[in-house]
Amino acid sequence: MRSDLMNAEVSARYLEMNLEANPDVPTILFWNRAPWHRGRPIDNVLKENPRLEIIFFPPASPDLNPQELVWKAVRKVVSHNHLEVRLPQLADRFLHHLNSTAFTTSFLDRYGYSAICPRFN
Repeated sequence: MRSDLMNAEVSARYLEMNLEANPDVPTILFWNRAPWHRGRPIDNVLKENPRLEIIFFPPASPDLNPQELVWKAVRKVVSHNHLEVRLPQLADRFLHHLNSTAFTTSFLDRYGYSAICPRFN
């Protein structure tokens, strides 16, 4: 989801879209502690959707967040030494690369996911 704003209302809408796209599926979301990942709009979505659980990464631990590796890889390909002079076009390139690239991670494997849920491997 792309947005010009980063606030709790936008994050709540993202959660609602995710829940709508995956109806009746229990969802665990791992999130960093960005200010827009907290607040009354987020609390309301959680209250209305008990099948959603948010687990926050510990403070000051980007090494635990696999998304940080994705951002680093995308920045290397898209924005290092780029020629874009307008932010919207650069954002389009980021979005295209994010949507067209598979990023592998062993995040869940580190916590025994493969042993617990072998049918999803």
